[in-house]
Amino acid sequence: MTDQPQPHEPAEIFTACLESGPCFPAPADLPLLVAAEHAGLAPPSSCRNGTCRTCIGQLASGRVYYRIQWPGLSAEEKAEGYILPCVAYPVGDVVLRLNGKF
Repeated sequence: MTDQPQPHEPAEIFTACLESGPCFPAPADLPLLVAAEHAGLAPPSSCRNGTCRTCIGQLASGRVYYRIQWPGLSAEEKAEGYILPCVAYPVGDVVLRLNGKF
């Protein structure tokens, strides 16, 4: 985890790439799901709060942080690199493995 950008500071913009698809800008202050939508992609989603797991995927590389204490992932899933893009914020450039869902 890392400190969140302060409201008065411009958010750093990273790059998120789908392992089998396009790359898109990923601002540090937006969940990856929202960043993908801003880039014109149509990822599946439902709840947008980390409980339904519709958007679940894996991080092939990079790191994310969550503003909620415990997203809807088991400890085992987190250890295996699974993330919920609807509530995952990039810490740097990331590569996502989402089984062609976007």
